[in-house]
Amino acid sequence: MSTPVSVVTGSNSGIGRATAVHLASRGHEVYATLRNLDAAAKLLAMAEEAGVEVHPVVMDIAEDDSVRDGIGSVLEQAGRIDVLVNNAGIGGNAVTEECPIELYAHVMNVNLYGAIRCIQQVLPGMRERGSGAIVNISSLVGRVCHVAQSPYYVSKWAMEAMSEGLAQEVALFGVRVAIVEPGVTKSAIFAKNVDAPNSSGAYDTHYRRMFQFYKAGIPQATPPEEVGEVVYEAVTTEHPKLRYACSWGGDGMIEGRAAMADEDWVALGALADDGDYYAEFARRFGVDIAPSG
Repeated sequence: MSTPVSVVTGSNSGIGRATAVHLASRGHEVYATLRNLDAAAKLLAMAEEAGVEVHPVVMDIAEDDSVRDGIGSVLEQAGRIDVLVNNAGIGGNAVTEECPIELYAHVMNVNLYGAIRCIQQVLPGMRERGSGAIVNISSLVGRVCHVAQSPYYVSKWAMEAMSEGLAQEVALFGVRVAIVEPGVTKSAIFAKNVDAPNSSGAYDTHYRRMFQFYKAGIPQATPPEEVGEVVYEAVTTEHPKLRYACSWGGDGMIEGRAAMADEDWVALGALADDGDYYAEFARRFGVDIAPSG
């Protein structure tokens, strides 16, 4: 059997970097995309430490030409792509009332359209060969609209919908689609995701609770290597699933939300007292996010 060829986007840090190295350690020929080679130093150091080789590829998933050229260069070198891991993405904090349309457009262009750009470049070859796997890294918020992250959860719900439809579209051709849904994972995204439009001040409660969720989760955040392991499982298992929840908060919150009536979910947002909110949150999701001390 020939060596699988994998492309992992957003490999400069966190989940993408860990996934690229993990796939290489499991025998894949890995092409790891980054927006510029200056960000590849840590990736290459991790690969060297693991005793594997990873090939950096300059590609900006937000740009049509860049994706075409980047994927084209992989195909030119490797001849085919067996696995595509759409990991590259950005966060976005805002409530709907005060989120600029430009922020929605920016987040969607990266998180959703970026993945679609890559899929459209690799899928023809997979379809023609009758094999291949596409793994879309979504998020806990792709299943649970946690407050004050409107552009982020809108993009991730759209990613989930696109992926679910895609899975059915390509099943006839022997192409596998998997959605990986991390909870709180050690990643640079949190340090980059601190802005929060709040001109009216009316949504202080929601922002406070959202940031408290991450404040509670970051000390317990799951190493990104776990996500890399889940990606490998999703690609290789003989019993594939469409969705794989992982990392801190992932399983509990997704299962908890599925067990709630929609009306109970809405009522959670109506709780005025933070103590009541945190207690109900823990009861529903099995996750304690209340401030300590």
